[in-house]
Amino acid sequence: MKTLLVAAFAAVLSLACPAVAQEAKQDFKLVNKTGYELKEIYVGPNKSDDWGDDIMGEDTVPDGGTVNVHFHPKAKTCHWDLKVVYTDDDSSAVWYNINLCEVETITIYYDRKKDETRATFD
Repeated sequence: MKTLLVAAFAAVLSLACPAVAQEAKQDFKLVNKTGYELKEIYVGPNKSDDWGDDIMGEDTVPDGGTVNVHFHPKAKTCHWDLKVVYTDDDSSAVWYNINLCEVETITIYYDRKKDETRATFD
């Protein structure tokens, strides 16, 4: 009987643990390949008008650098907006409606000739 209870408990844990590990599906890695340092990063829900706080605080992301963005495990929204602000001239770039439940890495690039910033979502 004791063996049966232990086996049943182990089966419940094996089902519950993957669900807990996947609760924060929105976590992603931001890779800066712009040629410039980023001083601010904002991530806000797509349907919100408020960017909230700069998630970098006092830190920056150098060119070639990476920052891991983590969400609270109870976050349910998948669609988010991303804004980055450059250190040199306070200019910014924004991307809207990114499905972070399907994206693990966002890499941003800057094309000097076209004066435009683009991103890839993997």
